[in-house]
Amino acid sequence: MSNGLRRYSISGSRRLSNFLWAFLLFFGSNGFLFTGFASYLQKIENIQFFPQGLVMIFYGFLGFFLSIYLGLTIFWGLGSGFNEFNGTGGAPYVRIFRWGFPGKNRRMNLYFPWEDILGIRVEYQQGLSRRGSIIFLQIRGKKEVPLTNIGEPLSFEKIEKQASALAKFLQVSLSFAE
Repeated sequence: MSNGLRRYSISGSRRLSNFLWAFLLFFGSNGFLFTGFASYLQKIENIQFFPQGLVMIFYGFLGFFLSIYLGLTIFWGLGSGFNEFNGTGGAPYVRIFRWGFPGKNRRMNLYFPWEDILGIRVEYQQGLSRRGSIIFLQIRGKKEVPLTNIGEPLSFEKIEKQASALAKFLQVSLSFAE
């Protein structure tokens, strides 16, 4: 058994891309709302209220509420947390912690005994809009648990290096899948 403690932080929804999308959606939707209401008040002559102004108000409200939702997910830190691998002490364990939506089940806190860890699996995903790798923790009698941010663009070499170091630390097998 390896001695030591390893802890990997997970950013979750607090990524730069989410901040940028929330910012763009908020100000873009306000522009649509302003233009739609200005056409209703006949402040803009070249846009009629029905149907163009009404559609702009609809999309403005849609974008505004979407930006509020995205802002709240950033504020709440959805999906953020850590993966802790503790080989010290009497009973070594793996702990996976994530933040969820506010409420009774906001904290997802999973503990697995060291002996139940079967292996580490790296899945390489390819597609038109998405390309990346995910590290999974294989657990005896349970489903696989993802350890990396889904959708976080990390190079295959970086994921492979992290997965091999983790498998060596846990003293388990490492497998790759496409």
